[in-house]
Amino acid sequence: MGMFSFLSRWMASSDDRSPWGDFWFEPVSVRTSSGMRVSADNALRLAAVYASVRILAETMASLPFVLYRRRADGGKDKVTDHWLYRLLAKRPNRYQNPYEWREMLQGHLALRGNAYNRIVANSRGEILELVPIHPDRIKMELTPAGDYRYRVTDRLGVETVAPRGEIWHLRGLSSDGLIGMSPIDLARESLGMALAAQDYGARFFANDAKPTGGWIEFPGSFKDSEAKKVFRESYQAAQSGANRGKVLVLENGMKFHEVGVTNKDAQFLELRKFQITDIARLFRVPPHMIADLERATFSNIEQQSLEFVMHTMTPWAERWEASIESELLFDGDDLEVEFDFSNLMRGDAASRSTYYQSGIQNGWLTRNEARIAENLNPLEGLDEPLRPLNMVEEGAAGDLEGDAVQTKPPAQEAAEPKDDEAAARVRALVATSAARLARRISRAGAIADNDIALIADALAVPVTRVAQWAQDSNVPMTECALNESLVSLGMTS
Repeated sequence: MGMFSFLSRWMASSDDRSPWGDFWFEPVSVRTSSGMRVSADNALRLAAVYASVRILAETMASLPFVLYRRRADGGKDKVTDHWLYRLLAKRPNRYQNPYEWREMLQGHLALRGNAYNRIVANSRGEILELVPIHPDRIKMELTPAGDYRYRVTDRLGVETVAPRGEIWHLRGLSSDGLIGMSPIDLARESLGMALAAQDYGARFFANDAKPTGGWIEFPGSFKDSEAKKVFRESYQAAQSGANRGKVLVLENGMKFHEVGVTNKDAQFLELRKFQITDIARLFRVPPHMIADLERATFSNIEQQSLEFVMHTMTPWAERWEASIESELLFDGDDLEVEFDFSNLMRGDAASRSTYYQSGIQNGWLTRNEARIAENLNPLEGLDEPLRPLNMVEEGAAGDLEGDAVQTKPPAQEAAEPKDDEAAARVRALVATSAARLARRISRAGAIADNDIALIADALAVPVTRVAQWAQDSNVPMTECALNESLVSLGMTS
């Protein structure tokens, strides 16, 4: 037999337990050139298809839903007391939680290119529930007025008509703007080949990994057709069922000739490997995410994971966001919908630490914001952003100069109590100024021209000496080494 043999039509159980029917049941399939019937459901028999759909559905379901209201200054505030937030983040319907609901809808989109929900609203127009409808049980039809409506068939076979405003329709890639295209239908020939290869492999090993099919050479002849039929049936009985693989004894000069190609000649393993890559390509999923690590390395896995977020999940999330804002919100609502990708982009602990350190030191992230991002409670006094000393605005330069003035040694004070006390006070002030200056220079990584005048002013050292010190210093150096060098410079003046 050839590799691409006929497979009996496979159908899922129609035992519906949910109030709106069996979501994954699909009664119609199309026969492909390989002889296999391909539908959105039996394609899930392929492990690569199931893994790809699952990673898309679970990733979309795991993204936190955020609702924002824009402020006049361009910022935005999170909104948690709106009906849309309660609907999509807490309870989309009485039967499902948000994760299950979103996972199922994304599965419908990945397999069939469309996802549908019946809208249940109150008299004020606020949506109370979004009840999913299986894509195979709903059809869109155009009305004479140029609008469209939907015909919905329930699990009992009763058909109802729903106007456009009662159905929320999420579309995938569409050729007409009305109905999304099914990836399974578009790639049915490729998937049919994969199903045929899978079926062939199963039958091959069911036959004890021996090629099936052949013919028997008989130098004589049978006396009639009935004798030939009896021989054929006895031969098949001797080589099937519990007798499969037993030694065959032929008589009267008969010889058995095997028919077919070997798995090596048919490149069976190469075909199976290619099908995994082909299916991953169909769903735009990196192969390593469906456990194909043949060409994976540490560096390219990290890059492919980033590309999965950017080029696969971000377009899906934006498709959801645009549909929610245009179909579920009122025209006058100044709200924005967003799915938060920050958890997917978190990285490891070292990367997050570097990210937070950069944000806090450069003033665009507060310490409490970093704590909240790490699921830690905020602390009092950590809500203000830090201002780097080498990045102050021109108008704020006076603050820095004021610090320098305050750190001048009190050499000209009218009365000093004792020489030892005065020397100790000078040393303390020099140490304080040196520490502040060392921190500033260490962060900048170099001594700027305006730093020379500031150092001379803060340590009461001539500018020429500071310039010579800057020329002789091996910068960059550690903050501790800079501090010691500046203290030495200040105390020798």
